[in-house]
Amino acid sequence: MTVENTSELESHLGYIFDNKDLLTEALTHRSFYYEHPDTSITHNERLEFLGDSVLGFVIVEYLFLSDKHMTESAMAKIKSYLVKYLRLGKGEEATGGRTKKSLLSDAIESVMGSIYLEGGYQKAREVVLRLFREKIDTVMHSEVFYDFKTELQEKTQLLFSALPEYRVIKQEGEEHKKVFTIEVYIDGKRFGRGTGRSKKEAQTFAAKEALSRLPSEKDERDVF
Repeated sequence: MTVENTSELESHLGYIFDNKDLLTEALTHRSFYYEHPDTSITHNERLEFLGDSVLGFVIVEYLFLSDKHMTESAMAKIKSYLVKYLRLGKGEEATGGRTKKSLLSDAIESVMGSIYLEGGYQKAREVVLRLFREKIDTVMHSEVFYDFKTELQEKTQLLFSALPEYRVIKQEGEEHKKVFTIEVYIDGKRFGRGTGRSKKEAQTFAAKEALSRLPSEKDERDVF
């Protein structure tokens, strides 16, 4: 690899490397290194390990500082999905359309690790968010990854020193097309109802409704 043919990648990343050897290392797979030991300094596995942590931390920090005040479990679930999606989706563009998923994953992690080493955390963060902020925001505001049940459990323990109780009220339909209706009770009182194609889905909708009926933080002191 020469300096000239990394310019398109650097343009896409929005980051120009002073040390082109560091970028070359980030893009050198182990197989190439072993086949060309005379022209390769090393491969990218160490940078990949570092970059995985950098990418994950940027995402968690962004989620933590958002205005949604997510629970730990919600952030963990979204981060797990995003890291996997972002590495494969944007990594493919950044490395010129290569199709093997493991190589794309390694490459984007390694590049992020190399940016961190040369430019520091803020530069690495800028690159990650420049490339992925739109997708992060989309997933963050999607209820698909929001853990209503865990949040409800945490709040009911705080407010009532009790766990939510889910009761199956009704199930309809044929065996492979069942629809469940579930209600959630807190301290003996019904707070929510949900309907879904599985018990888990119905419980999620019931928990969501219950959360909307719980007092806000400023009213917690008036619960009792």
